[in-house]
Amino acid sequence: MERKTASKRLLEVKDLKVSFFVNGVEFHAVNGVSYYVNEGEVVAIVGESGCGKSVTQMSVMQLVPSPPGKLLGGEVLFHGDNLLAYGQSSKEMESIRGNKISMIFQEPMTSLNPVFTIGQQLTDIIRKHKKISRKEAWKIGTDALESVGIPDPAIRMKNYPFEMSGGMRQRALIALSVACNSELIIADEPTTALDVTIQAQVMELLMDIKEKMNTSLIVVTHNLGLVSRYADRIYVMYAGSVVESGTTEDILTHPCHPYTVGLLKAVPRLEESTDEELVPIEGTPPSLADLPEYCAFYPRCAYACEACKKAGKPVLVRVGDNDHFVACPCKFSEAKQ
Repeated sequence: MERKTASKRLLEVKDLKVSFFVNGVEFHAVNGVSYYVNEGEVVAIVGESGCGKSVTQMSVMQLVPSPPGKLLGGEVLFHGDNLLAYGQSSKEMESIRGNKISMIFQEPMTSLNPVFTIGQQLTDIIRKHKKISRKEAWKIGTDALESVGIPDPAIRMKNYPFEMSGGMRQRALIALSVACNSELIIADEPTTALDVTIQAQVMELLMDIKEKMNTSLIVVTHNLGLVSRYADRIYVMYAGSVVESGTTEDILTHPCHPYTVGLLKAVPRLEESTDEELVPIEGTPPSLADLPEYCAFYPRCAYACEACKKAGKPVLVRVGDNDHFVACPCKFSEAKQ
């Protein structure tokens, strides 16, 4: 698959820090995360549950509930403007959220109001961002449902969310991005609650919309295999930090962090024998309330040595000549370079 990476920066997150305070205990959910998305680009943020990938995206949208969540530092630059300088309920943020930047959540039933029809919800959101009549908004909503492959869109506009399948509800959420001509779509685990065949359909739909609308796309997932076909670049997160980033080709063919290698080994492959066992990553992630002063992956790393503890918290360093970065102090990373 040929990938075209635009050079103009659309979104840039710099040193983002977010914590949750529960019963006097601080959980470091996001620890200095930085990444960027160019116009027309597909970026994947990958990592196991609890690594902070979803909280990072919710912070971009200013959707983290406060309390218990609290933004401790960083910038979120969209077209060069720092979104974090705006209040969560400010007019500036409301004009961006759901309009210029749309977010698709993994369980659409939590995003769609069960007591209003799909049409009512679509038209209300469209009219919030466009000064048009309800009739015009209804027409735009109907066209948006048709564009995402929902049959009989005029009828579906009158359906309640519970009257639609999981895949259909997910398409309805994607239709919101289409209706508002969003510049950036953030898909947070968009296929988790769907069966395998529907997962592929949803990903193909997102890519089709990305091409037609020339929008940018962030796909948040724990499934590295799912995004390997679609993403231009990948960021791998662990325990609230980015541990490796690079082009999809570099990450798949030249992984330089033991955690990335572990994720790749856990992806089933069609060419392998059915008797071939997947290789799990032993152990469990550390508590975000008690992160070590050294590499958080140390207790689970097959390549760890005492030097890793002495090196302190690893920082991202460039690997080779490409935009490939890895945060790993051990000899494994040096050998891969």
